[in-house]
Amino acid sequence: MEKREELYAGKAKSVYLTDDPDCLILEFRDDTSAFDGEKVAQLARKGMVNNHFNVFIMNKLAEAGIPVHVEKLLSDKEVLVKKLDMMPVECVVRNIAAGSICRRLGVTEGIDLNPPTYELFLKDDALHDPMINESHVETFAWVKTADLAKMKELTYKVNDVLKKLFADAGMLLVDYKLEFGLFHGEVVLGDEFSPDGCRLWDAETREKLDKDRFRQGLGGVVEAYEEVAKRLGMRLP
Repeated sequence: MEKREELYAGKAKSVYLTDDPDCLILEFRDDTSAFDGEKVAQLARKGMVNNHFNVFIMNKLAEAGIPVHVEKLLSDKEVLVKKLDMMPVECVVRNIAAGSICRRLGVTEGIDLNPPTYELFLKDDALHDPMINESHVETFAWVKTADLAKMKELTYKVNDVLKKLFADAGMLLVDYKLEFGLFHGEVVLGDEFSPDGCRLWDAETREKLDKDRFRQGLGGVVEAYEEVAKRLGMRLP
């Protein structure tokens, strides 16, 4: 597989074309950011940890029958993925109240949400990724109705798989975001699943083991990510 020119550089990943029109290479960098890029830093080992973490989780989801874009690990910071036509909408599931839902609705952080909430957000940095609903998606034709329904179905399947996976390792899957795209007409899970895009707490102490450590200046960000990986049985370089 030949790596070609850079297609896109995001906040923490770069995307490269390959000699296969159906495949891309994602490179996980050590960059980290929060608050729409207002807070940025370089954290040693972060790109490597997130790359291995993402491949591990995506493989677990694929084993459960969820279509994912990951093809194979290429190096410590690179992974080969299917080239998706990405949807402009993020799907968010919340099992426990934390973050923006507490600010928006005045609910107490840490309360269990039963059933879990399902939210949609428009991927637009300039608008700060506003919350939207299914009617908005349909009216503005951001995603076809059938594809949106499939995204919701797959998001809840991910929740079933990962809540148990993390619970068995002594952690709570508080919330997470997913991004989907189309691959030859099929809805496929894309982007990444790592502690950058979810909230994970220790089940007993509720210590935060995710990107909130960076957002809130708690320190030990990469160390927390590595602890999560260790509990899941991952072997990092």
